[in-house]
Amino acid sequence: MKKSLLVLAALAACGAASAQSTVTLFGVVDAAYRNVSNKSESTNPFGPFYSVKASRTELANSGLNSSRLGFRGVEDLGGGLSASFWLESPITNDDGATGLSNFSRRSTVSLAGSFGEIRLGRDKTATVLNEEQFDPFADTGIGGSLIIDANETSVSGTGYGSNSTYKRAGNMVQYFLPRNLGGFYGNVGYSLHELTRTSPDSVAGADKTNTGRHIGGRVGYAAGPLDVAASYAQNDTSFTTGTGAAAVARPGKIKTFNLGATYDFGVAKLFGEYSRSKDQRDPLNVFTRVPDVDLTGYLIGVTVPIGPGQIRASYSQVKYDFNRVPVLGVVNAPDPKSNKLALGYVHNLSKRTALYGTIARVSNKNGAGNTVGAGPSYVVAFNRAALQPKSSMGYEFGIRHAF
Repeated sequence: MKKSLLVLAALAACGAASAQSTVTLFGVVDAAYRNVSNKSESTNPFGPFYSVKASRTELANSGLNSSRLGFRGVEDLGGGLSASFWLESPITNDDGATGLSNFSRRSTVSLAGSFGEIRLGRDKTATVLNEEQFDPFADTGIGGSLIIDANETSVSGTGYGSNSTYKRAGNMVQYFLPRNLGGFYGNVGYSLHELTRTSPDSVAGADKTNTGRHIGGRVGYAAGPLDVAASYAQNDTSFTTGTGAAAVARPGKIKTFNLGATYDFGVAKLFGEYSRSKDQRDPLNVFTRVPDVDLTGYLIGVTVPIGPGQIRASYSQVKYDFNRVPVLGVVNAPDPKSNKLALGYVHNLSKRTALYGTIARVSNKNGAGNTVGAGPSYVVAFNRAALQPKSSMGYEFGIRHAF
């Protein structure tokens, strides 16, 4: 009798423990028929005019939501304390080539309670959380805002540096505010560069770089129809001066501030965002100073619910400022800039399945080379004359299923 009672008690304890822990398999499978065409034009004022168009039609993924496969779990530790994990991998369901090869979208472990949440691992940065939150297309598909694309990668002809930790950062320690602060929310994060230091330092100072380090945070307020938030981040980068044996790696910093807001009127939800980034490059000496390059962007957008569907539209613009000083009265060439117009419709067949369509167009001026998405590359030279990016246009129709 005692043995039976002990067995029943053990089983009850196991059941209670398992009830306090959950593990969930989740994901998104999104596929779209997509066409993108990019147009370039000759820039030689003394030669013949040429126009070259590069286009591609493909079955793509992640037109409405990014395709992914993940695992997440939470354990109730009692007293309002919980531990959790989140492992999320990108997948390319259009060709099946990429599956659970890594967890580059997110790989974190967390401890949460009344104090908030401490999260360790690879995750989205505070800056990009703001960018996605205040973009009607959430930076997904060909309709996504120009601002993230321009900040994340080096753009042909602009001289703006590559910013690999703008969107996601690894080796990051984050703190999130608790959710019961009357509508206030926010988080701060620090990503370690994990570089090896040597002593004494090299003459060129290469050991002083912090390439890969990210420091950032955001704070916001959401109540009723209003949601507004601001973020700031510093991403440490590096650039090379000289060539061959004379090449020297120098540190640089890209500092970004953005402010966004939405207001839901019921019949329509308005979006707005302003972003300002500065690419600062430290010179080897006072004679090799490189001017900062500023990148300013803004977006206005709207979503309109229509029965089981939703119309989405946005206009975004980015402009590069080289901060160049005229020499001997010679006026510098105008700085590059791009603008983008996007229009889309989502039809929800259920809470998890939707059909969608999007069309978008980017116009480039003065050497900017932004595109509507991962389309065919611009042709820089065509044997006959130098070419400059002019425009990019695309459309996509697809289906998304979440589980």
